[in-house]
This record gives sequence, structure tokens and C-alpha cells, in this order.
Amino acid sequence: MAEKGNFDFIYNPILEKMRELVTPINYSTYIEKLVPVDIDGRFIILETPTELFAKYITGVLADKMREAIIKADVGISDFRLVVEGSEGYSYNAPTEEKFEQPSNLNPKYTFENFVVGKNNDFVYAAALSVAEDPAGIYNPLFIYGGTGLGKTHLIQAIANKIVTEKPDLKVIYVTSEQFTNEIIDNMFTRKPDVRDKGSRLRQYYRSADILIVDDIQFIKNKKAVQEEFFHTFNELVAKGKQIVISSDQPPKDLPDLEERLRTRFSGGLLFDILPPNFETKIAILKKKALEKKCIVPDEVLNFLAQDSGDDVRTLEGRLAKVIFASKLHEEPLSIALARNALSEAISEGGKEEITPANIIGAVAGYFHITKNDILGKSKKKEIVLPRQICCYLMCELLTIPLDSTGKELGRDHTTIIYSRNKISELCRVNDKIAKDVDDIKNIILKK
Repeated sequence: MAEKGNFDFIYNPILEKMRELVTPINYSTYIEKLVPVDIDGRFIILETPTELFAKYITGVLADKMREAIIKADVGISDFRLVVEGSEGYSYNAPTEEKFEQPSNLNPKYTFENFVVGKNNDFVYAAALSVAEDPAGIYNPLFIYGGTGLGKTHLIQAIANKIVTEKPDLKVIYVTSEQFTNEIIDNMFTRKPDVRDKGSRLRQYYRSADILIVDDIQFIKNKKAVQEEFFHTFNELVAKGKQIVISSDQPPKDLPDLEERLRTRFSGGLLFDILPPNFETKIAILKKKALEKKCIVPDEVLNFLAQDSGDDVRTLEGRLAKVIFASKLHEEPLSIALARNALSEAISEGGKEEITPANIIGAVAGYFHITKNDILGKSKKKEIVLPRQICCYLMCELLTIPLDSTGKELGRDHTTIIYSRNKISELCRVNDKIAKDVDDIKNIILKK
């Protein structure tokens, strides 16, 4: 069996962190009695003198030990215990958990459905290269650009292609909001079962073959979350795993992000998505009209593309509003109809008649709940669904940016995107929800 001194260069920094994290009596009674005997991949193997020691460490000190290992930053991330004289792991042994491919991907976000133009051809090629050869030349891949330009579409297209063509690879797609919530929930709960859940959560992210994080800018000013992500990032890159990150800004313009994270991100491949030109806007409109199984005359497409701003979401919203007006009034698509449909939301003074308040009020009244219910934090099903419908309708009926929609509802724009996509999908498969959404639209537009 190996001597402790053989692993001092790895184990001593861990001991120093453990001294800070546990009581002196636990340190002297248990931690000092541990002997490092091997390194197995990302695990350090620690020998205990008795089974009683192993049981106590597994039940009481395991989470602190993992925290110390991560903070020591010595290239490993977990530990295993073996009782002196035993041939195998006695406690805290590795467990194989069945991995299920991500269920939070939008199946419509594929490379085939992405409209390529001069504004995004380079980033499209880089994303496709990552999907075809994960952890190849573009690792990490950092995609940045303004809201509504297609970042989420591209990074989910990577995930969808790998899941379809390389099902043996473990793909994790997560928004930074979800990642933050999971880390914080585990940090502030001291129940043993939750601490164990925290360890499993850490292992879950660090066992990914491809980790995709959307809107990384939202972890700014969250030091504990940045710390966790930093070590996850380092371990995955060291193991030759693919990381894909999206942001609304390049790393150098994220001052509230730790310097070491900005350095890591900048060390990869950076690609920005620029706003589409007029020709690309027309191509996007044609693509979206085809998806809606609707033939839109070229002159109407040209009208919709004019003065539509840089946000592709707004462009799609204009198209959806005009198609809806055509069905509602049973009139063929024309420039006159399009002009009237878009001006329904604008008064002569340029002020929107359809406002966020109108939509919130209509949804609240329809479902017999209050405005405060929609704007609040309740996770009850009877509140969450109307809140998501409210997000969807704001995206459909208003021309404001997603960030502004989020501010109206007290949510970040990734939550708005998730809600919009979820209701869009539910409308496709659930006739009752589709009818509810159409009824609320009619209430709003006929006011």
C-alpha cells in the first residue's frame, strides 16, 4: 500500500481547506486519520482505519470533503473511501446512474431550420463543426450577440444534432438561471439528503460529454455560482469534453464576471451573431411562413421586413400578428391588412394601445386570478400556466424586446423564452390551451 507522502502534493491543500470547513474535533478525530492511497481518475482514494470511520465520514463529512477538494483546485473533484485491509471501496463507492437525454430542447431548433446569412455564416459553420466533432477545434465555443438573433437556436441545434447522431454522448443543456437556482438551492439547505443531492448535482454536470450553457451573463455577481462553474469548466476541459456558452456580450464586456472566468472564456473560440440584413430578414420571414403553412405575398414580406429593427423575434412577431389578423378577419394577406394589423397596437400618437398591462389584465380576468398572482412567485399550476400564457401573448402581440417583456413580468429573458416556447408547443398538441390562447387574443384585440 502506498505511503501518505506519495500524495502530499495533492492531499495537503485539501487538508488545509478541510481544516477551515469542519470543527477541530472532527478534524482531529476523523480527517487526520485518513490516508490517501491512490488517485483514480478524478477521485482521490482515502483509507480509513475502521468501518465506523467510513460510516461517519460518508454520513456527516462527505459534502465538506468534496467542497474542500473543489476549493483546493488540485485537478480532482471527488473522493472514495476504503477501509484498511479491504480490497474494494467500502463506502461512498461510485454509482452508475442511467442518463436520459435532455428534455428541455426545442425540437424545432435545428441547423436545417436556421436561416444563414452574411450576419451569421461564420458562427453557423462553427456550431455545425462542434455538432459534428465535439471537443474538436472549437472548444470552448463562445457565442455572443444581441437578444433575439438566434443564439439559443444555434446552441440547441448543436444539442439536437448530437443527441440524434451520437446518442452515446451525454449532452446537458442548461440556462444559467437554472444552473444558478440549482446551486443556490443546495447551498442554503443543510439537510443531509440535500447535501448528498448537491454532490450528485456536481457529479451530474461534471460527467457531461457536452455541456451547453445559455446566457452565461446571468451568473454575474453570484460568486458561489461562479466558483462552482469555474471548477466544472476546468474539469470538463481537462477531460477533453466540449463546452458551449452563449452570452449577450463578449467576455471582455462582462465586468461583473470573475477575471479567471473571463480569461477561460476568452481562451476559446469567440463568435458573434450580427443583426440580419434586409435579404436575410426576407429569408427568415419566408421560412417562418412556411412553418406556419401560410403563403405570404412577396410585397407583404417586404413590408414586414422594413423598419422591423434588428431583433429577429420582433420580425417573427410582426409576421405572426399579421397571419393572426388574416384568420381573425377572414381576409387575404395584403399590405393593407398588414398595415392595419400592425397599427392596431399603435395609436395615432405612436403610443401602444395594446400594452403589457392590457395583456396581464386580460389573462388574469380570463383565469379568474389577480395581477399580483401573475407577477408573483407562486409555483402553483393554476398560476404558472396563465403566467406562461401571458409571456407568450406579450411576445406575440407586442413589439417590445424580450428583456422589456421580462421586466414587465419580473422574469429574465431566458424564462420568457422558455414560457413562450412551452405555450407554443402546448398550443400545437393541446386543443383546450390553443382555444384559451385564441380566446384571450380575441379579448385583447377587440377591446
